[in-house]
Amino acid sequence: MTTPNARPHLHLYGTWRSSATWRVRIALAQKGLDWAYTPIHLKNGGGQQFTEAYDRINPMHQVPVLEVEDGGETLRLAQSLVIVDYLDERFPQKPMLPQGRGARAKARQIAEMINSGIQPLQNTIVQNYVRDTLKADDAAWVQHWVSRGLEAVERVLVTTAGTYAVGDDVTVADACIVPELYFARRFNIDLAAFPTLVRVDAACAALPAFEKAHARAQLDAEP
Repeated sequence: MTTPNARPHLHLYGTWRSSATWRVRIALAQKGLDWAYTPIHLKNGGGQQFTEAYDRINPMHQVPVLEVEDGGETLRLAQSLVIVDYLDERFPQKPMLPQGRGARAKARQIAEMINSGIQPLQNTIVQNYVRDTLKADDAAWVQHWVSRGLEAVERVLVTTAGTYAVGDDVTVADACIVPELYFARRFNIDLAAFPTLVRVDAACAALPAFEKAHARAQLDAEP
């Protein structure tokens, strides 16, 4: 029997280098929560996200999914920012959104600039389409669109950043920035033009929660 004050079991489906999964790991670690983890390999056997078993978990065939008991039912939540919002409501310690209304809006804005404005253009499925169907340079595609997006985020951060992206507390904006800069470095994007982003990324890297959530610290991390 579960006692009223017991923490619910949290089960995360994801993959180590997925930016979206990484954001959720940051929120979980920042809040001091424990979670079980099932790696979903996006390439092995044509991609485990397309298996019948995972189709029942997420018909969009994407990661992450957070499975959690809530009100006597099992919730399976997809979409990283939805999951972070849920975690903030359910576990209000160390909130991922600032207190002030304007600051909250800015944190959400920065998160969505990355989540909606950059990531859909860089996803593996898009890279594969550019390379295999359009017969174009997928790396050049990624470098163009990610650089363009980071330039816009940098301009916003100049007006919002303190120690972190929005003021002096970690927010969902930081949870989006850190994986995005990791991705940018993988594709040899010059970050010299984005000093505020780089500074915020370095400040986050010094925090234990970000160390725990880092892609390289995950059990399914590859060489």
